[in-house]
Amino acid sequence: RPGLPVFGILIERLPPTILVNFLSLFISIPLGLIAGTAAALKRNTWVDHVISFFVVIFISVPSFVFASALQYFLAFKLGWFPTLYDTNAATLAPIIALALGPIATIARYLRGELIENISSEYLLLARTKGLTKVQSIVRHAFRNSLIPISNTLIAMITGIMGGSLVIENIFAIPGQGGLTVKSIMAGDHFLTV
Repeated sequence: RPGLPVFGILIERLPPTILVNFLSLFISIPLGLIAGTAAALKRNTWVDHVISFFVVIFISVPSFVFASALQYFLAFKLGWFPTLYDTNAATLAPIIALALGPIATIARYLRGELIENISSEYLLLARTKGLTKVQSIVRHAFRNSLIPISNTLIAMITGIMGGSLVIENIFAIPGQGGLTVKSIMAGDHFLTV
């Protein structure tokens, strides 16, 4: 529709999308690992129950609902963040909204895998050979628990990309999401494909 080459338009809009998606993934992986490990090590305590409660909330509620709530409460009411995307200011609200789902996914998978590995026979064997509980968990259980989580990374990346379509429109980020929605509304089939 604008009469410009499609590749040039896409390349121009790519940096904000990559920045928001990469930062949300960069934040979600360590926080998810920390939450999942804490929930597994403190199984059936208040820590596990609180983390499990937030995991259910973060998985159940879509990212655009969190984005709207963050925009209203943290940006509009409290004034901590700009309401819309600003290249000069730290715009953390869209990054946080995109990161909540992957944090919960990683925490849920890691908790289940770590609990299973902690109660396994090979960890008992490692403890009888003289390793402390922390050493056996870090050297054996944690590493073995990360293998199934690595399979979910591709699904998380595509989920963040899909969620970023809506998040970019909510925060007026000049990225691929807004371009895709505008091209769909305008019937610009060259940009939508």
